[in-house]
Amino acid sequence: MNSTPDKPQFLLLLRQPPGGPPPPEALQPIMAQFSEWMAGLRANGMVVGTNGLEVNGHVVRGPRRAPVVSDGPYLESKEIVGGYVLIAADNLERALEVAGGCPGLDHQMAVEVRPVRPRREA
Repeated sequence: MNSTPDKPQFLLLLRQPPGGPPPPEALQPIMAQFSEWMAGLRANGMVVGTNGLEVNGHVVRGPRRAPVVSDGPYLESKEIVGGYVLIAADNLERALEVAGGCPGLDHQMAVEVRPVRPRREA
């Protein structure tokens, strides 16, 4: 994976539609489309990091002295964050173009684009 420290970074959160992923027989061609999309991003040196996320997880809330751990994070959500792609792009408009090319959009997915706050030197 390429790291481009001189460019702003954007987190693309890949949100699956309610009901979760499609059945396995429908998933294979979708995954092939994702592989092609990701190969293009990598070829352009835009990918900083990427990974899928497991559906199970936990949420920690409350004061630090007595936090409460619950199943989640999807208990109250209709969409599931299925993965992320961290990219380096010239600007937000370019990051939105990249998100607009996500093949999941043709399958009722949504892509949330979040600018990553630059790290401040201490």
